[in-house]
Amino acid sequence: QVQLVESGGGLVQAGGSLRLSCVASGRTFTGYPMGWFRQAPGKEREFVTTISWSGGTTYYADSVKGRFFISRDNPKNTVDLQMNSLKPEDTAVYYCAASSGALVTTTVDSYDFWGQGTQVTVSS
Repeated sequence: QVQLVESGGGLVQAGGSLRLSCVASGRTFTGYPMGWFRQAPGKEREFVTTISWSGGTTYYADSVKGRFFISRDNPKNTVDLQMNSLKPEDTAVYYCAASSGALVTTTVDSYDFWGQGTQVTVSS
């Protein structure tokens, strides 16, 4: 079992930046692709970004491309999400997730382990 804990959420004005961090513990997540998802009130959970184990492959949702950047530090078991030029429509609960599959994936159902989420609110 892998436990994931997110941090770094908060309230920020439009155009500002936030950095989210996710720390993994428990069973090693060696080889696991990691991802960030978000869920706004009344909406389904949606893909934001994902990164391969090596960090060499990343994918981003079109809505965040060029503004958000994912990175990971495997010896520290952390995955970070740098969010720049934030918009009110980025407001959501952000979730860190780990997939036990070998390949990076953008679908919610492909991720086996989830954090509790951290709230990001962007004011206009």
